[in-house]
Amino acid sequence: MKLFRLLLLVSCGFSAYAQSGSEILLFDLKIKKNKITLSNPKNITNHTGYDNQPGFSRTEPVLYYSSFNDDGRSDIKSFNYQTGETNSVTQTPEREYSSTHTPDNAYLSCIIHRDNGAQDLGKYPLAGGDPYVIIDNMTVGYHVWANNSHLAMFILGEPNTLHYLRLPTKEDTVLAQNIGRSLHQIPNERGISFIQKNSGNEWQIKKLNTETMAITTIASTLPDREDICWTPGGKIISSDGSKLYMLDPKKGKTWKVIELNNGAELLKGVTRLAINLKGDKLAVVVAE
Repeated sequence: MKLFRLLLLVSCGFSAYAQSGSEILLFDLKIKKNKITLSNPKNITNHTGYDNQPGFSRTEPVLYYSSFNDDGRSDIKSFNYQTGETNSVTQTPEREYSSTHTPDNAYLSCIIHRDNGAQDLGKYPLAGGDPYVIIDNMTVGYHVWANNSHLAMFILGEPNTLHYLRLPTKEDTVLAQNIGRSLHQIPNERGISFIQKNSGNEWQIKKLNTETMAITTIASTLPDREDICWTPGGKIISSDGSKLYMLDPKKGKTWKVIELNNGAELLKGVTRLAINLKGDKLAVVVAE
């Protein structure tokens, strides 16, 4: 069991020793009709080692992300893109990943990776204080909130599975297998997107309707790419590792290259992406 859990951790990138260095670039984002333009890239981390898993505050000009300290443990940091100030949100003996501003705006939920190999889901009060453990009976890899009391989760296993949890009743439903790490609430819809990794076929962006629980296909991903994010208007951004692409699922299934006014040379080893609710900032994780 210990070996199995270790292999799972490495496969999902939660082992400090398996991580390659990464940085987070912050772009100014402009969306006009069917055109997206990026400009003014800034490396907001400039830190040797792992800086990854960006997620924006719902209410403040702040980007949260995971960063390894000198002991190889991951803490949550925040970057205020108005003041340029970076702060530590957590400084704990645990390791925190995948921070998400909760819908009630009161907490940061995150994966808490413990020394015994457990990966619990907890939440830290933004006002300060000890975390509240939400889930401690499953190995949680990633999560997204549908509302204040319902959430979807990537649960590590053989295979990795998509779970939908209703916290008031503790009803846990397994909805899909062989999924990717990218989970998102779809703007202006009661839906969550996830990546279906079909064996021998194209990977697909799927939609879970959180009212009917029906699952439908939105589009194919870029080849072998699982990281996406949504603009407030419902467009999808992804990368092939060196370029950024946009797809408007309301107008077709074709990915189009995004125009960069500058900074194209910085896009190396692109993985995770995040957009703020206002739709004027894009965070891009690149190789160090």
